Amino acid sequence: MPIESKVEDVVCGMMVEPDRFHFRYQGRDYAFCSAQCTERFEANPHLYVGTPGHPAPKKQGLVVLKQRRFVVDGVLDEAQAKHLRAQINEMMGIESLQVNGAEVVVTYDLLQATASQIEAALEKAGAHLGNGWGETLRRGFIHYTEECEIGNLQANPPTGCH
Repeated sequence: MPIESKVEDVVCGMMVEPDRFHFRYQGRDYAFCSAQCTERFEANPHLYVGTPGHPAPKKQGLVVLKQRRFVVDGVLDEAQAKHLRAQINEMMGIESLQVNGAEVVVTYDLLQATASQIEAALEKAGAHLGNGWGETLRRGFIHYTEECEIGNLQANPPTGCH
């Protein structure tokens, strides 16, 4: 039996086993390094695989850096900040992370991570986001603008009759 070679995770570029986080899309098999990359691909596959005549932005080497400020519900001590840094830095696409009291500033590649995914990782690390209506509204606006930007970037499949 031949040994299967590794394949490229089309989201982050890592080489992975072909059955790792397996996903089938339009009759083709893909493998990913993590649930995060699988989620990014499932949400917007045409950012990574393109369409006939329209190469994918990721394949063209596009990087879309974003910097977001997240406010947590209390000042983080050094141990909490260290745990949070470890959790967030495990994510794909994170360029930098700063923790200043109750403020967390993250720079990331939008093609590999979203503010929503970062928020989930913050919560998982025990840093609860501020719940005021202004903060909730601001986060909702960021999610919406990211979705719009991603939609505008992806190589859309042709429309109309075929």
